Amino acid sequence: MVVHISSENFKEEVLKESKTVVLDFFAKWCMPCRMISPIIEEISDEMNDTVKVCKIDVDEAPDLARQYRVLSIPTVLVVKGGEEVKRSIGFVPKKEIADMIG
Repeated sequence: MVVHISSENFKEEVLKESKTVVLDFFAKWCMPCRMISPIIEEISDEMNDTVKVCKIDVDEAPDLARQYRVLSIPTVLVVKGGEEVKRSIGFVPKKEIADMIG
């Protein structure tokens, strides 16, 4: 299950999470974001035991996009222990995201 993140629940859902977190920064109007969305859903379904998958709408949480210096979307981050460890920008295939997670 993908968790939708806002500025209000970010700390609890992401920074305090013990699992590896995948953050998908997106916007509803972004075509590459729409293309990567099913991949993000598949990863969430397949890796649910070890990974928490979250989506952040940059239009609804611009402060989080600024905090993580997201300049292009989609941007996918892998966060462990509250710290960013990997990043991809733009549409990437599922295997590349899975490889980022490890």
